[in-house]
Amino acid sequence: MTIHVPKQHPINLRAARKTDLRSQFGALVYRIRNGKTQVLLITSRKTKRWIIPKGWPMSGFTAPQAAAQEAWEEAGVRGKVHDFPLGFYSYTKEIETRGGLMPMPVLVTVYPVKARKCVADFPEAGQRRQKWMSPKKAASLVREKHLAKMLRDFDARILR
Repeated sequence: MTIHVPKQHPINLRAARKTDLRSQFGALVYRIRNGKTQVLLITSRKTKRWIIPKGWPMSGFTAPQAAAQEAWEEAGVRGKVHDFPLGFYSYTKEIETRGGLMPMPVLVTVYPVKARKCVADFPEAGQRRQKWMSPKKAASLVREKHLAKMLRDFDARILR
C-alpha cells in the first residue's frame, strides 16, 4: 500500500483579531540514552512552569521548520524534525492589553524533534531552565492534559 503525503508549503501569515483562535507549533524534543527515551522540558519565561518549546508561525517556514526553530531559540537544540505531527493540545494564553489581561485561545501542533546537538549559548539562554527526563516524568510536570497524554504515550522507537 502506498500512502500519499502532501508536501508542506511555507506559511503566509495574515492579520487576526486578538480573540481569534491562534496556532502555535511545538517541538517535542527527544533523545535515546541507554536504550530509553528522554524528552526535554523547558520553563516558561514568566511563570516558570514546565512546557515544551513552542511559538508562533513564522513567514517562510513550514510548520515543522517553525517547531525546529523554536527548539533552537528556546532550548539550544538542533536536530531532525519529523514532518508528521504527534498531535495537538490547547491552552489559554493571557495577553496584556490596555484594559488588563485578556485570554487568547491557542492550538499547538506538536512535532517530534530528535536532538542531535545541544548547546549552552542560544537566543533564550539564561531566561529558561531545561531538563531531560522520562516521558512519564515530563507528563506529570506539564499542566495541559492533552500534552501530558502525548508525553506519557510517546515512544521514540516508533520514529525513524
